[in-house]
Amino acid sequence: MSLRTPPIRLRRLTALVSLAVLILALAVMAVTGVRMALNANANRTIAALASGRDVPVAPDAPDRLLLARAHFLMIRDRLDEAQPLVDRLAASGSPLAVAGLYDLANARLAVAVSFLEKTEIDPAVPQVRLAKAGYRAALVRAPDFWDAKYNLDIAMRLVRDFPQIEQDQQDEAQETPKRLWTDLPGLPKGLP
Repeated sequence: MSLRTPPIRLRRLTALVSLAVLILALAVMAVTGVRMALNANANRTIAALASGRDVPVAPDAPDRLLLARAHFLMIRDRLDEAQPLVDRLAASGSPLAVAGLYDLANARLAVAVSFLEKTEIDPAVPQVRLAKAGYRAALVRAPDFWDAKYNLDIAMRLVRDFPQIEQDQQDEAQETPKRLWTDLPGLPKGLP
């Protein structure tokens, strides 16, 4: 048997397949390079937020950037600014939404406790209710999240939820106001 050189068609086909593989490999490398650059940029932003610098984050940023920015705002008691970021995480169905909801609920509960320590009840009640709503939302997404269950229990002890009695509008219209103390002839005087 003698070795023959492959036909020209086979050489061309081999060259085209090799070229296609090379182009595919270059495309994969380019996509990987872009992803690495984006991840490096996100990591720098997260590091800046963690070091205390107020770095803005785009609304369409990755979920981990939104969570980092929300956490930055929460620890500085800027809860109203952190709420939309957490809401965006929750609406996107991100797995980081649980962490955002839990952190925001903890921040609200801490604010409520600081009000209660100063015996300021009125501003504490809405913060506790918002914290309970945050814990419940986190538990909907992660029912086995024990820390959220525990903190919800603490918040429930601070401000109780009483069930609302539903009344028909007709019942309210038919009820007549009760007259109190109208049947008493007067104040009793001395001995009988």
